[in-house]
Amino acid sequence: MRAVIFFCLCLMSCIDVYENVSSVDISDIKKRGKLLALTTYGPNSYFLFKGQPLGYEYELLSRLADDLGVKLELVIVKDVETMPYMLNSGAGDIVAANIPVTRKKAMTIQFTEHLTLTRQVLVQRAQGYKPAGRPDLKEGRPIRNTVDLIGQKVHVREGSPYATRLKSLSEEIGGEISIVTVPGDVTTEDLIKKVSEGEFDYTVSDESTALINQAYYPGIDVETPISFPQRIAWVVRNKSPELLSTVNAWIKRMKTTDSYGVIYNRYYRDPKQYRDRLASQFFTVSGGRISPWDQTFRESAKPMGMDWRLLAAIAYQESRFDPTARSWAGAQGVMQLMQPTAVQFGAPNAFVAEANIKAGAKYLAWLDEQWKSITDPDERIKFVLASYNAGPAHVEDARRLATRYKKDPNKWFDHVEIFILDLSRPEFYNDPVVQYGYLRGEEPYHYVREILERYEHYKKFVK
Repeated sequence: MRAVIFFCLCLMSCIDVYENVSSVDISDIKKRGKLLALTTYGPNSYFLFKGQPLGYEYELLSRLADDLGVKLELVIVKDVETMPYMLNSGAGDIVAANIPVTRKKAMTIQFTEHLTLTRQVLVQRAQGYKPAGRPDLKEGRPIRNTVDLIGQKVHVREGSPYATRLKSLSEEIGGEISIVTVPGDVTTEDLIKKVSEGEFDYTVSDESTALINQAYYPGIDVETPISFPQRIAWVVRNKSPELLSTVNAWIKRMKTTDSYGVIYNRYYRDPKQYRDRLASQFFTVSGGRISPWDQTFRESAKPMGMDWRLLAAIAYQESRFDPTARSWAGAQGVMQLMQPTAVQFGAPNAFVAEANIKAGAKYLAWLDEQWKSITDPDERIKFVLASYNAGPAHVEDARRLATRYKKDPNKWFDHVEIFILDLSRPEFYNDPVVQYGYLRGEEPYHYVREILERYEHYKKFVK
């Protein structure tokens, strides 16, 4: 991993942002050989996927550090409100955390050139969409005119810019919007999920976050703006003018390159394909065959003692048996291996189906070995599957949480899987026992269940 992660265990709110401000600038950073970036866990900024560091701002920071000729060191901040204090104290050189430019904040810190433009959008269910188990919901047309929000309940976080914007919007449209606030520790993603499930009708999100979540909740509509565009930028200290000038020039150049478009699209435009694959239905088995690669599955699964139909179920979940599949995150081939993993286990060209499947089986065998401490093989395979999807580090975090909350760390269903889900919630991924932070836990949670269910399906049709 290119970044060394530090967990910030103390809040530096006692530091006066107007006094004792660090004067570290670009020459000091180059002499030090490290760029210290303050960021947060989350789908916009930084997260791990199959053991690989990813994130829109992480990828841009990595390229900035490379161009400066220094290493990138991420400082993970748990409370966003402390970032200005930490920046001015010298705990970091730059803040990259999906921050909108505001006049008030610009009094004590410097915003860089903006990276993207976003706006606040209304999150609602798509036309014709009814979540499972909610036949009682009426099918209505999505709101397109903000005047139609008069009298409607909109759930937003207490004290959030979304609540402020809705109050202003009520004045602008001359009618009262019923603003229902939820506690500040409820995330925007939590509210979007509740809209998708039919518990709430409306919430508000910045468009970038809304687009990411639309990839995971395709039944939501995020097309109605309720604000003017806002600029998203990084932040540096007032006393680092050379760093500000250098970063501004770099951002201007970067935004003209094809690489910038590729990075932006990877996180904000393309991930729907990834979600669609995870949500795929059972493959219809006919003629006693599961896939074009059945024989390779048999040969690859045999040395590790795995039922080849389980290996096939994993492959279908990953790629629908498509040897040319490439995910938004860069995973490749039938078994959707990240390139370093494919090479490590013998598939330098991950798009060769037979080699990819064999490498995937070897990787599964390696994961199985890592979980030998779980002696029940029926339980161990669940941990292997979860690790294949999310990486063993996040699964270990979930086990530590299970132990902390008096659940069995060696059992998956109704024990460790509960805390895999909770790793998307700040109160859990910021828990001291958690070492690897944020995870969109719904993916491995459903991944294990769906594969095992598909495996049972395959066993019924193919002996």
